Amino acid sequence: MRDVSVRPATPEDRPVVERLWLMFRHDMSEYQQVLPAPDGTFRSDRVELAFAGPGWAPYLLVRGERPAGLAFVRGLDGPVRVLNSFFVVRGARRLGLGLRFAREVLSRHPGPWEIAHQQDNPAAAGFWERVATDHAPGAWTREPRPVPGRPDLPPDVWISFTVPA
Repeated sequence: MRDVSVRPATPEDRPVVERLWLMFRHDMSEYQQVLPAPDGTFRSDRVELAFAGPGWAPYLLVRGERPAGLAFVRGLDGPVRVLNSFFVVRGARRLGLGLRFAREVLSRHPGPWEIAHQQDNPAAAGFWERVATDHAPGAWTREPRPVPGRPDLPPDVWISFTVPA
């Protein structure tokens, strides 16, 4: 699709990212058993970190002139990059846009990567295994890890692989 782009989010994009973040957190609330705050928002500390934290980078997926997704990368100043948050708007799913988005973000930062998804989310499991296989066929691992501070939740599944330069 020619009208699709992936680009770093700028400070001017922050209001758009904040609205996409609310949609993302709403989707994740199903797996993390979290309700919004009394004002209807979800925690947004990661939005702040994505724009101002050392070693972080926010990205936008855009179709035409419309936002279609967000990604937050952390660990750019360390040995392993982490895809901290990844979201594609429901109206843009199942069109190949998510795969394109993930591939472009990962390719911008070659080296070791870790990506977590919820154990109870089979769509995410298939998606991230496909991404890992695309970048590192036969050379990726899957490991369950406890969710920090949430012993009541099933462990997250972490996929690790290296994106070649």
